[in-house]
Amino acid sequence: MPIDPKLSRLTFEKLGRELTKLVKKPAPESVHKFRTNSRRVEALLREVVLESHRNDEKLLRLLARLRKKAGRVRDLDVQIASLRSLKIPGGNGHKARLMDALVEERVQREKKLARAFDRETADEIRRRLKRAATRMAIPAGTEPLALTLAKLAHLGRDHVPLNEKTLHQYRIIGKRARYIAELSDNQPEARRVVEQLKHMQDVIGDWHDWLKLTQKAEKLLGELRDSALVVMLRNVTSAKFRQSLDAVAEIRSELAGKILRPPAPQPTQTRAPSRNETARTAAVA
Repeated sequence: MPIDPKLSRLTFEKLGRELTKLVKKPAPESVHKFRTNSRRVEALLREVVLESHRNDEKLLRLLARLRKKAGRVRDLDVQIASLRSLKIPGGNGHKARLMDALVEERVQREKKLARAFDRETADEIRRRLKRAATRMAIPAGTEPLALTLAKLAHLGRDHVPLNEKTLHQYRIIGKRARYIAELSDNQPEARRVVEQLKHMQDVIGDWHDWLKLTQKAEKLLGELRDSALVVMLRNVTSAKFRQSLDAVAEIRSELAGKILRPPAPQPTQTRAPSRNETARTAAVA
């Protein structure tokens, strides 16, 4: 099913609404939704539209900068919640010490985020979102599921050994592919792919969050061998890593049949890449 223009425009509208909430107060839910919806806009402009305009490039640079700051706040929210969930008898006060450090850093990051989301910046983003939505040109007959499977092709065939770096790359590719597939407007097969990608994304993201928390604990506590907190965090992170490996293996298997089937024909027109396409691809924080 081709992309519905109304559904595409709704992507821009949702981001505008989340931006308004975030300007008022950088609450955890608003931070998360801003990051998610800004990635959806990025996937649409990078992977689907026929040609990128100067307005789009400036919009995406603004969103990438703000998403990075929002991401630091979101990471701390997750780390604080994860740490609270741990039950450690005794612990030599290490949990409380780490919690204090995380909360203090969260306060500082929130202040920086609030300064970055000033009204002038928010107004500029809204203007650019409106222009991007108005000028957006999607080739007729574009099939989001076919685009998704093309983007995922090497996930089904790639046999590179999995490590921390490659797992994170799987998560990045999976996010972009998922946001494209979501433009299928609940087509059953696309919905199944979205669910599979979201599961992989969530499992790898959960591991990555625990990894970052463990690294902060090690840095703060000097990798103390007698720290029950550090030992527990390492054990949890190792278990999450194994779950991530299983999630990647599962989606490789699930997608193999879909990828081996030839995708639906795409329009002969192709999106014209911009000068900085390669460099910007890395900005996915």
